[in-house]
Amino acid sequence: MRLMWNQLKKAAKPLLWAMPLLLLPILAYADDATAESNATAINTVWTLVAAFLVFFMQAGFAMVETGLTRAKNSCNILMKNLMDFCVGSIAYWAVGFGIMFGADAMGLFGTNGFFLSAADPTTGDGLWQFAYWMFQVVFAATAATIVSGAMAERTKFSAYLFYTFFISLIIYPIVGHWIWGGGWLSKMGMVDFAGSTVVHSVGGWAAMVGAIMVGPRIGKYNPDGSSNSIPGHNLPLAALGVFILWFGWFGFNPGSTTAGTNLSIATIAVTTNLAAAAGAITAMLTVWMMFGKPDTSMTLNGALAGLVAITAPCASVSPLSAVLIGAIAGVIVVMSVNFFEHTLKIDDPVGAISVHAVCGAWGTLAVGLFAQEVYGTASGLSHGNGLFFGGGLHLLMVELIGVIAVFAWTVAGSAVVFGAAKMLTGLRADDEEQIKGLDIGEHGMEAYAGFEIFVTD
Repeated sequence: MRLMWNQLKKAAKPLLWAMPLLLLPILAYADDATAESNATAINTVWTLVAAFLVFFMQAGFAMVETGLTRAKNSCNILMKNLMDFCVGSIAYWAVGFGIMFGADAMGLFGTNGFFLSAADPTTGDGLWQFAYWMFQVVFAATAATIVSGAMAERTKFSAYLFYTFFISLIIYPIVGHWIWGGGWLSKMGMVDFAGSTVVHSVGGWAAMVGAIMVGPRIGKYNPDGSSNSIPGHNLPLAALGVFILWFGWFGFNPGSTTAGTNLSIATIAVTTNLAAAAGAITAMLTVWMMFGKPDTSMTLNGALAGLVAITAPCASVSPLSAVLIGAIAGVIVVMSVNFFEHTLKIDDPVGAISVHAVCGAWGTLAVGLFAQEVYGTASGLSHGNGLFFGGGLHLLMVELIGVIAVFAWTVAGSAVVFGAAKMLTGLRADDEEQIKGLDIGEHGMEAYAGFEIFVTD
């Protein structure tokens, strides 16, 4: 044993002598590093990690929408969520990112940076453009994918591809430029930190237009106007989707700092979590009082409602305010789902309009009510206080103008796109395909091959 030990020491001696030489490149690198370069590295890594978390939300949306719809349409839902990102990535790379963040033209749209032409791989700023594009494209995909749930179970796949291309190409980027790209709403001082309006309301209002134009599912409404419940086939899958989305939101909101060196990411994570929890609780209590049972699907949507609502004010409000914002969103989403389904007769299988459009609008207005300058300043924002903290009506009015403007643009733009799709390919799958399921009719396969699926309509 001693002989072996001596041999090891002898063999290791040259390596020990060489260690300082091996460390020289590391020491040289450390000498070249500066506080600025370290901050750039931290911010780039943080932004990319946040982008990857938001990308994972596509899986969350896919699970929620699949679980809340019928088994015979599962492949169709999965394909739409996949192609949202694939088609949207190409459209946003080619045109959308330039419209959103290019040189401002009259406060309406950007005019350069198409095909990522401003991203120079030889400079630090140029490389940052790649990271920033990656973060922004996953947001664009989120806006696009919201629509698939509201139009589920009766929309032609070709028409959906047509729509998702144009929302990523122009509808979403125009709104993004107005608020995040130096456009006219940004100049007015509108605050939408992570996208209650830019992302969620755009997706939600487009979903509303699509759901109206494609019409309700077969069997949803009776001749007298009363509605029938069409339960989803897999609530555990829907619950998994909500947990994935909640997890991804910690990239969505804190990641919108695009700076790991900005320690307000901790506050933003806290407000995000509290609003979601409060939304789930109040949605559960509201539906329990209204219908006598703590409905699972509505409670899941309550958590999402809280998350959507806090997305705009997450960097501007206190934890207590976040609880109030989320709690109100949980009540709103229950009332809104009931209103759209029973009063307006709009068939939205997953509640996307209520969760994203309505609660997105509420969250944006909540900035004007609950914003506190101390939180905004810590996050790098400059907006003063909201109405409830002595700031007057100014910020609330700016937020209201933004909500109305985005509603008008998104509804008009979506109506044009869906109208064009209706003329070119048709929007609605025929009755036979709907009854058999879009999996067979559109894709020629089943999500649950070998299982017997009962068709009741």
